[in-house]
Formats: sequence, structure tokens, C-alpha cells
Amino acid sequence: MAQENIYDVLKARGYVAQVTHEEELRELLGKEKVVFYTGYDPTADSLHVGHLVQMMVMSHLQRAGHFPIVLLGGGTGMIGDPSGRTDMRKFLDKATIQHNVDRFKKQMEIVLDFSEGKALMLNNAEWIAPLNYVEFLREFGPHFSVNRMLTAECYKNRLEQGLTFLEFNYMLLQAYDFYYLNKKYNCRLEMGGDDQWSNILAGTDLIRRKGGADSFGLTFQLLTKADGTKMGKTASGALWLDANKCSVYDFYQYFVNIDDRDVAKCMRMLTFMPLEEIDEYAKLEGQAINEAKKRLALEVTTIVHGREAAEQAAEQAKQIFGSAGRAEDMPGIDLEASDLGRELLDILVDADFLPSKSEGRRLIKQQGLALNDEPVTDFGRTIENADFHDGAAVVRRGKKNFFALKYQA
Repeated sequence: MAQENIYDVLKARGYVAQVTHEEELRELLGKEKVVFYTGYDPTADSLHVGHLVQMMVMSHLQRAGHFPIVLLGGGTGMIGDPSGRTDMRKFLDKATIQHNVDRFKKQMEIVLDFSEGKALMLNNAEWIAPLNYVEFLREFGPHFSVNRMLTAECYKNRLEQGLTFLEFNYMLLQAYDFYYLNKKYNCRLEMGGDDQWSNILAGTDLIRRKGGADSFGLTFQLLTKADGTKMGKTASGALWLDANKCSVYDFYQYFVNIDDRDVAKCMRMLTFMPLEEIDEYAKLEGQAINEAKKRLALEVTTIVHGREAAEQAAEQAKQIFGSAGRAEDMPGIDLEASDLGRELLDILVDADFLPSKSEGRRLIKQQGLALNDEPVTDFGRTIENADFHDGAAVVRRGKKNFFALKYQA
């Protein structure tokens, strides 16, 4: 049986947003070993779950026999990408950028094989830092239309707030990256989040104008929730891949608590689970879908932190939330359907877990009150059906005082 075309796999798993010359790229990926790249500017000392989507796509392609280049933006990071921004990025010094680059290298090894001949990891400071600005402008500047650049979403959205000339250079440098990799490594495909579409097109256009090998661009769907907002934001910040910035347990618990509508999507984009199996999980409804969430959380956490750490997080969650674990042994109350939509503080005061609502507000201000181990940040936070897992929602006051709210739909 012929091997399935990897482009079809990427589409079926929901990764593909936009692509140049789709049929030609599909044909190329089906018959040749293709060198491709994605870039990561080191604006933080850890990647987050949004980057994991790009890493998974690279891994799928590598497993299908293609060759990834991970491009770390030690050079472009000195400028800052205006895409998706309403303000200019904070300047980072060279030492900080290098530290962040080193951290990214370790995290990329989560899903990519960097053994001899399997992949490359490069830093664009190698060719961007030595550039002579006047020579660069003379050779490449004529190939960029200012009028066309200003129609790009990454610039158009910034014109009202103010776009600096520093940031205006970013598109030229990213396009130059692709041109350089195409010329030196025969890199034919650049990929990135959908907010990178204009920058990627600039690269394919520059390669064409300079007479390089045929090149292609592909963007991924951004990881969003069913309500359209970006996925990966928690009460304490981004869902980082670094366990020192987001604990393994918090990472695991994030996926246990996601919206029912997002489970199958995350399984397709953030795990290697077979699509047939995911389709079966997608059929689950009501309380049964909690089993799918646990499977998702275990799979994603295993990819990022390893199986042992993932299983420890699952066991910890079971002890706290499981119907056969500590939730049964905790003090608590049984709720009725009429309690859904009530303010959490009212319920806890009525149950004598809190002495007063003012004490509850004080705890919330100090991040001392948590629901299902997520800090409560809203004084008016209500209890909803989605808060219950295996029939229980666990409230924590301080570090050691637990209280179970029990409800069966």
C-alpha cells in the first residue's frame, strides 16, 4: 500500500491555514526529501504551547523523511517582529538573547531528532549580524515595494498606533533568512503561524526575484479555543514548556480542564494519536468526555515532560480530584442543579468553608483561593457544570485546606 502523502496528513490533523502553490507542494512532499524551516525569535527563555504546534508539524514532516531546519532568531530577535503586536517589543540585550536561544535548543529536542543528518539547528545571527547595511539595501532593497509592504497585516495593524522604521526592517530580514537558507541548504519550504503569512510571502517572492530554486510557504492554524481566543493562557501566565515556569502538574491539569469542544482539536494538533482513535473520542458526550480529556492531558504532557512525569501528574490529579481518591475523603457538600450559576464565594460561605465573603475577597487578592487548582481571580466567579470532573470540583484555601463541591448532572 502506498504511503499516505504527509501533506494530506497535515491537512487532516487541522494544521494547514494558508499555502502557496498547494498542488505543487503536495506533489513535491510526496516524491522528494524536502528541506524546510520554521523560525523562532528568542523573546522569552521558554517556548510555550503555541510553539508546540509548529514543533509537531516539523516532527510529522521529519518522520515522513523530510529534513527540518530550526532557525533561532539571534539576529532578528535584535529587531523584534511586529506581527500580532499593538506595540513595539521590548529590546533584549545580546546576553539575554543568547541565553534564550540556548534554552530553545533543549526544548526543540522534545520532538525533533538532531542526530547526524536528521536535522539542523541554526542561529540567524551567523549571517545577519555581519551584514553591511548599505550593501544589504543596495542588493535587496530594490526587490521590496513599500506600498505592498504597507498592505501586509503585520504592518497595517500598526500604522495607527505607530510603526517604527526599526520594525519595518523585520520583513526584509525574515525574507533574507529564507533566501539564505534556500541558497545554502536548498531549503524549499518556510512554515510558521498564520500571522507570519506576509513575511513568508516576502521570502518566496525574494527567492523568485533573485533566481533561486522554487520555494513554498505554508502557515499553520493558530491554537485557539472554541470561543476564538488564543489557547494557552492561564491565570498565572502562558502555558510554558519549561517545568520551572509552569509545573508539570499545572501543564497536565490545563488540558484536563479545557472546553469539551476543544478536546478533539488538541488531540489532532498536539499529540501523535491516530486520527481513527481521535474520531472515537470525539463521539463522547457528557461526563464520558472527561476520559478523553485525561487521555489528551497524559499524551501532551508525555511529549513535553516525559512519560514518568506525566504519569506522576495524572496520579496527583487522581488523588486530589478522583472520585476514588481524596475528593471522597475531603469535607464537602452536595450541590443541586439550582446551584449552577451561583457565585463561588456565596456557596463557600453558606457551607462554612469561608467565614465571610470579605475573607474570600482577601484570599482572591492574595491568590490564596483556587478552584480545581486554578487560582480564582474574579470575585464574582460562578460555579458551572464544566467545573465538575468525576462529579467533584475541588476548592483549595491556602496550601492545605481542601473542600469538595459534589454534583452529578
